[in-house]
Amino acid sequence: MSKNFAFHNGKKLLEHCAEYKMPIWEVMLNYEIQMSGKPEEEIYEMLHTRLQVIFDAVQAAIDKPEMSPSGMVGKSTPILAKAFAEYDKTGGELLLNKSAIAAMLGAVATGENNARMGVILAFPTAGAAGVLPGVIYGARERFGLNKEQMVQMMLTASAIGIVIANTATLSGAAGGCQAEVGSASAMAAAALTEVRGKSPETALHGASIALKNMIGLACDPIGGLVEVPCIKRNGVAAVFSMSASDMAYLGIESFVPFDEVVKAMREVGDMMSPKIRETALGGLATTPTGQKVAKKMGLLKIGSNPCSN
Repeated sequence: MSKNFAFHNGKKLLEHCAEYKMPIWEVMLNYEIQMSGKPEEEIYEMLHTRLQVIFDAVQAAIDKPEMSPSGMVGKSTPILAKAFAEYDKTGGELLLNKSAIAAMLGAVATGENNARMGVILAFPTAGAAGVLPGVIYGARERFGLNKEQMVQMMLTASAIGIVIANTATLSGAAGGCQAEVGSASAMAAAALTEVRGKSPETALHGASIALKNMIGLACDPIGGLVEVPCIKRNGVAAVFSMSASDMAYLGIESFVPFDEVVKAMREVGDMMSPKIRETALGGLATTPTGQKVAKKMGLLKIGSNPCSN
């Protein structure tokens, strides 16, 4: 009888890990082989290509920083790139270590490259595309990860994304930014925890710690663009994911199991006002600054819903 790697929640995922004596990333690899019908070599080739997209997107923003057409973002990448490059000399002025600065750089550069119409990997969405790349960028700096380890991180993160997508949502329009940046943080925390050698159970604790501390996060982009507050939010979330991973790594467990955290996130998203679910009708989008920029760009008539324009 052939093995069945299908899963829709964290409980089943952990059961597969135990039954087949595999880490999350390997269960996810076999799931993809089973679901897609593609051979392992083709899946690895695809993942390596997408890993390169991640690093190319970051490097593009570092090598040639540009302001976005809206004029809202584009200045942060060079600041973080300089801080990272000069860390050994000036890092004592900062509270975070070099790997955390690298994570912020990777996350913010991804978002700013996207904002100026560069190519990125939406993992899991464009609005949250910087979190996992940032964590991979920071983990590579800290642990000297090779490409295979980084691909394994992508697989682990994908498994967490599948659980969230099946139980709740990855859409800001449906669940607020908790469903985008919150989900990305959970994915990244689990991936980072597992690549550091911890068990699937510990990886899910990392995911739980990350996600439950982002429950209720509004999606309130100025002008409906994936720029403000999205990009800096990704930068902070990348470091946040590292914090959640460290807690799990040290043996701190989430009191609420991962599947219950995901369901709670979905319920909170259902209760959210549509004004803070990607419509740019509430939160930071309706501040005087937000409205001024939106009006100047012709992106939004004050008080209207961009989804209907």
